[in-house]
Amino acid sequence: MTKLSVNINKIATIRNARGGNLPDVRLAAIRCQEFGAEGITVHPRPDERHIRYSDVMDIRPVITTELNIEGNPIPRFREPVLAARPDQVTLVPDAPDALTSNAGWDTVAHRGFLTEVVGGFKSAGIRVSVFTDPDPEMVRGAAECGADRVELYTAGYAERYPSGREEAVAPYVRAAEAAREAGLGLNAGHDLSLENLGWFIRCIPWTDEVSIGHALISDALYMGLEATIKAYLREIRIF
Repeated sequence: MTKLSVNINKIATIRNARGGNLPDVRLAAIRCQEFGAEGITVHPRPDERHIRYSDVMDIRPVITTELNIEGNPIPRFREPVLAARPDQVTLVPDAPDALTSNAGWDTVAHRGFLTEVVGGFKSAGIRVSVFTDPDPEMVRGAAECGADRVELYTAGYAERYPSGREEAVAPYVRAAEAAREAGLGLNAGHDLSLENLGWFIRCIPWTDEVSIGHALISDALYMGLEATIKAYLREIRIF
């Protein structure tokens, strides 16, 4: 069954806009789990414009489900990850000035680097997922780097979904099949929403986890956090 991991970065964005501790990121993580989320995702960036590295250590003790930390594995990222020992680390090739994640790894060109990083995290007992585009070659490359899972970058799926959901999901099905054949677990994330999530899971029911932040937190402004999480869980499990 696919798990829902809630990305709480946007809650930190609101907090940082005014300073102080309102809304409380730690309390948000607790509430998301109480409302049914099966994981919490955070994605600290070098400028700490939303989740801060200190947040990672602050929320770690209250995570009773799974903690997934995403980010570019620069030295400043690796240190708090190794200190927090999350259940999963997701390697994302973000540029320092990236507004949001916008591409997966070229796992062939960066094989040496990724193999080293993956090995370091796995030796610490952390499951490693590599963020990739829906390209079977990149998926197989992640397996050759020693990754446990891939996370398919779903922005392209979300963009094309309104004009044709079958065509939108097709490359993701091929990439997901390549992951399964390579023995990799499968995650997905970026721009998944109540509109498009159900079809993705229906077509790729062996998806292990979806990580959703922007759309979910936006929906929560209108629906409330508890009702929103339950709505996303229904979309995952309707099929």
